[in-house]
Amino acid sequence: MSVVARAVAYGRMIKFSHSVFALPFALTSVALAASDGLKWRQLAWIVVAMIGARSAAMGFNRLADQTIDARNPRTAERELPRGALGRGEVWGFVLLSAAALVVAAWQLNPLCLALSPVALAIVFGYSYAKRFTSLSHLLLGLALGIAPVGAWIAIRGRLDVVPVVLALAVLAWVAGFDIIYACQDAEFDRREGLFSIPARLGVARALVVSRLLHVVAVGLLASLYFMTPLHPVYWLGIALVALLLVYEHSLVSADDLSRVDAAFFAVNGWISVGYCIATASARWLTL
Repeated sequence: MSVVARAVAYGRMIKFSHSVFALPFALTSVALAASDGLKWRQLAWIVVAMIGARSAAMGFNRLADQTIDARNPRTAERELPRGALGRGEVWGFVLLSAAALVVAAWQLNPLCLALSPVALAIVFGYSYAKRFTSLSHLLLGLALGIAPVGAWIAIRGRLDVVPVVLALAVLAWVAGFDIIYACQDAEFDRREGLFSIPARLGVARALVVSRLLHVVAVGLLASLYFMTPLHPVYWLGIALVALLLVYEHSLVSADDLSRVDAAFFAVNGWISVGYCIATASARWLTL
């Protein structure tokens, strides 16, 4: 396999394009935290930390789930189950990605460095959650929700209420769309003894839980307007998020999951990027 082909295989394995889910929320947190200006060096290391953490998490997830993925027709063609990549080289990729996070945290500030092992424990721990609890969707939400917290600490060197609220909003948003995605594997999860909301409650009730989580997410995002200086244009971002979530849920039903990929990938990408642009604009207009 050529170097380019191998790089593409790694990119597919970790679904690099899905960085659009968490990275914009980290950048949103940067925009809210950097009231006294932003150093490009800080931004660069934040991006390195985000990419390192997510790549390490996805690589580790593929290692943890290799045998499960091989038995699931939906995932059997992933790079590890079909042998396109070996476990040893994926372990190397995970370790290098984790090291990138730690180095970036070291370059940012002492608190980021001290918390980097905690971040890795959270993103690695999610991979085993579905073996023990149906709340695994919330743990995935937590894994992505720590992104804005880390970005805030990178800028200000301390933790405040604003990034915690943003993190909770991301947690609810991610858990909601992960439940939708997990509906595809409800029967497989039951047969394998794995835990998920769809496997436990059934697809119809799981979709109701997903909707409720997304209502919570919008409410938390709206509350940020009253916690930090933001121009009223922020409400356009909230309206966009709400409308896109309504559209996302219109694409799926208990009887038709054929458009889950459209709901999961495209719509959520627009949500994160659109919200980031709206919030950064609303913050900039108050300066």
